[in-house]
Amino acid sequence: MAYTNKIIYNPYNKQEIKFLQTGKNTGGKLLEMEATYSAPGNEPAPHYHPIQEEFFKVIAGEVNVRINGNVKVLQAGDELHIPANTVHCMWNTHTGKTVVNWIVKPALQTEYFLETAYGLAADGQINKKGMPSVLQSAVMMRTFSNTFRLAKPPYIVQKILFGLLSPFAYLAGYQATYRHYLN
Repeated sequence: MAYTNKIIYNPYNKQEIKFLQTGKNTGGKLLEMEATYSAPGNEPAPHYHPIQEEFFKVIAGEVNVRINGNVKVLQAGDELHIPANTVHCMWNTHTGKTVVNWIVKPALQTEYFLETAYGLAADGQINKKGMPSVLQSAVMMRTFSNTFRLAKPPYIVQKILFGLLSPFAYLAGYQATYRHYLN
């Protein structure tokens, strides 16, 4: 479970997250983090949040943001609001580190999703595109569908596919979260 000052790291996109305020601290109103992107990082999968909005403020460095297919570069002092249902991703291709203040409203289960996804990445349980196996993805995407959705394939295809695969994934021992990542 996330707590104030807990740090998690994803070696794929070279991003470290420090939790500043958790859903528990804010009564579920928001999740606030400090994200540090090392260079060069890999572009994560484009995704969206169906009922959450995000607010970013670049504290130091530069970061690339892809929004609805268009790439822009944010620099120190820049702020960005990403409304719910907006396809996006963020990464650092510049020299040096980038530090971003990141707020998600409402918090929902975002911290559990991030802790699990980053834990899997740290344990080498992702492919060259930064994604877990299809069975692992099936249980995570079903569980966290109100928090995180991949931009492709269309959501209806994901819902059907992950719905069909989830029982097999659970039988094979996959879980949406793992206790050792939440500690």
